[in-house]
Amino acid sequence: MQHRKIGPYSVGAIGLGAMPMSNEGRPEPEQAMRTIHAALDAGVRHIDTANAYHLHAGEVGHNERLVAAALASWHGNADEVLVATKGGHLRPGDGTWTQNGDPAYLVAAAKQSALDLGVDSIGLYYYHRPDLNVPYADSLGALAQLLDEGVIQQAGVSNASVEQIRLALSILGPHLVAVQNEFSPAHRSTLDTLHECGRLGIAFLPWSPLGGIRQAKGFGQINATFQQVAAAHGVSPQQVGLAWELAQGPHVIPIPGASRPETIMDSALATELSLTEAEVALLGAAN
Repeated sequence: MQHRKIGPYSVGAIGLGAMPMSNEGRPEPEQAMRTIHAALDAGVRHIDTANAYHLHAGEVGHNERLVAAALASWHGNADEVLVATKGGHLRPGDGTWTQNGDPAYLVAAAKQSALDLGVDSIGLYYYHRPDLNVPYADSLGALAQLLDEGVIQQAGVSNASVEQIRLALSILGPHLVAVQNEFSPAHRSTLDTLHECGRLGIAFLPWSPLGGIRQAKGFGQINATFQQVAAAHGVSPQQVGLAWELAQGPHVIPIPGASRPETIMDSALATELSLTEAEVALLGAAN
């Protein structure tokens, strides 16, 4: 599979966060397939996954294999789709999350992810979450090794601070193309990293851009100003939320999660919604 690049931001305005199709409340496999196919049919050309997106012990790579199967069965050209995955954040299967930033583990995990995705080389691979027991530079060294070996084509970091982004850039150089942090109207504490990525020319991908699975459905009730702007445009408040994030800069690529075709089809329409400067400022000031 030939992967499209994410820097300089050429894979489309939004991506699909595939996590909800493998974690709590996961849909039946047929519905998951329809959801991924609906995203692709709507023009989405970036899918985000991770080896830790699963429920039970023994299911590591569940979401990666699901994404691979959906791409293989899609009627379109899968070579147009950039799939990103992540390593270093683990889910033992008991509801808890742990980290493993050991370089040897990360190298082995990436190679297994390539097998689960059915690719010779992963288009974009993130260090998922810092492990406080391992020096950050050592973990990033594993990504440098994976780049040298051709296991991955581009590198990213997730859940990273401004200082960690700068360190990653010093180690990975131009191969560092993406940062994936939580960011939404309700979670703006990472705005400094969004701005830093814009300054450095690195893509910034907000995860949980609508506040997470539990809040996304009631996004308009939680964010009244977004609901008001949505009513003025005759669209969903979720579309307004994503459009506001897109307005933060051309380097911003939200990755809303979905487990139903209708959800991702609505989110994809955010790329067609143009907000005025006044609306962007109003939404930026909203609590």
